[in-house]
Amino acid sequence: MESSQKMSRSSKALLIVGFVAIAVSFLAYWKNNNLIITPAAMPALQRLAVSTYVVIFASFGAIGLGLYRFYKTKTLSTDDSITTIISNAINNKRSKQILLVSAIGYAIFFGFTSGIILYKPDINATDFGFPKPPYAEISPCCNVPGYMPMILIFFTEHTGLQIIPLNLVLLVAVSFLVGLNFALASATYSIARKSSKMGSIGAVTGLFVGCPTCAGTAFMLLFGLGASASTTATTIFLTTHEVQLQTIFIAVSIPILLVMPFIMARNIRSANLKSCTFDSEQ
Repeated sequence: MESSQKMSRSSKALLIVGFVAIAVSFLAYWKNNNLIITPAAMPALQRLAVSTYVVIFASFGAIGLGLYRFYKTKTLSTDDSITTIISNAINNKRSKQILLVSAIGYAIFFGFTSGIILYKPDINATDFGFPKPPYAEISPCCNVPGYMPMILIFFTEHTGLQIIPLNLVLLVAVSFLVGLNFALASATYSIARKSSKMGSIGAVTGLFVGCPTCAGTAFMLLFGLGASASTTATTIFLTTHEVQLQTIFIAVSIPILLVMPFIMARNIRSANLKSCTFDSEQ
């Protein structure tokens, strides 16, 4: 029991440290949007840019380890808390496969729609002054927090990556939540098929929020805001307002993706309680 509590505390500490570190890395650019860039300031800005991505990836590691430890602690728990039910519901090979496949699939889809993955056969990167690919550069300044520093990578004249810190964080966070929702929806649906105590509507609730990017993409297409070339080198594939608009749509979906696993877990717990009541009456 003591070791379980110790692991639970350490997992929470890792989660807090990870999220705080990401927030601090964003806030480091709070006033950079109004900076006057001079050649003397560029080395310091480059070091800050590299440090930002080091902190972000280290934070991903801390948060991932914290979630894994929390998950392992809950699978060993005997209580009927919502987090324990969620952990046990995905603690099987099938659910883990669904989580992994749906998270990776959504990450690829998100990468294309948010402009992280670049594929523009009608645009040649060298026409915008970039060296012949392969080529990579980091733009340390200047934009609002979360949108700097930007990494631009070209594998060919038409394909590459455009990495923005906020979109990178959203890609990881939302892809994991989408995977979790699909895994839980599958587990809930399996229970619903075996028991008449759970309605089919509650069993597949998570599937309705399985594509939070779709709303933003549909909106941009509807109003003619599709990705287009920009005269600024670091935004030749997506203009700033398009990236920010898509980011807002996806960020708004996060609370929904967080709430749905708890709703499905409550459905599972209710089904289990009704099943126990039914058995005791027998």
